[in-house]
Amino acid sequence: MGFSIATWNINSVRLRLPLVLSLLETHQPDILCLQETKCPNDSFPDSELKKLGYQHIAIHGQKGYHGVALISRLPLRDVQKMDFCEMGDTRHISAIFDIGGRSVRIHNFYVPAGGDEPDRTINPKFAHKMDFLEEMKALHAHAELEDGVSSILVGDLNIAPLETDVWSHKKLLKVVSHTPIETDGLNEVQAKGAWVDLMRQHIPPEEKIFTWWSYRSKDWDAADKGRRLDHIWSSDDLSPALADITVLREARGWERPSDHVPVFARFNPKS
Repeated sequence: MGFSIATWNINSVRLRLPLVLSLLETHQPDILCLQETKCPNDSFPDSELKKLGYQHIAIHGQKGYHGVALISRLPLRDVQKMDFCEMGDTRHISAIFDIGGRSVRIHNFYVPAGGDEPDRTINPKFAHKMDFLEEMKALHAHAELEDGVSSILVGDLNIAPLETDVWSHKKLLKVVSHTPIETDGLNEVQAKGAWVDLMRQHIPPEEKIFTWWSYRSKDWDAADKGRRLDHIWSSDDLSPALADITVLREARGWERPSDHVPVFARFNPKS
């Protein structure tokens, strides 16, 4: 059988729990990866999620900031939580799931946003972001392939790497999330780790893709000044099984929305 995953920066899981429940009821991904849950582990609303059949939940949270979670209909095993930059932030969680004779480790990331000034000498937040990327370069898509485990990496990576990942390449070249040092860094993470950008495998690089629209825009839909900050990557052995990528743009217009929208990847059964 095939499977589907979704990634979504929810910007507070408790505040937007009705949106999460609606998404799960309507779209029914096998695994939903949330970022920026802003919720300590003991306050995570797992009971509501389990009522919908999502019995397997792995969380890595903290009060008021960051936080990532895996919400799954499939059993999860070997849950790991990596501490990047030794900051103690809850920005990563991973686990293995098994389906159709295939084992897959799914990594869920929330990369630091980086503040407003793209200069590490005057902006500690930007320095943190660049150091985080540097450590991500050690994560390889084939790390567990000898043990029969494929890999998927999803999350809010807070970088829009291609010119078509932003509404204006020229105007955003000096804006955090699209500066050359960031895009080069993310491209190096992908290349060194042998990751396949599944969104761009399915949607040609010539086409614009946005997954985030600022709250500051009065009419986000009409202005359409978006960026692709959310990503889905995989090891190359999984990429031929990709059936579809869907960016749920309509979610940005929901009541009290996140500024990010969910992205879905659907995979065909293993041949």
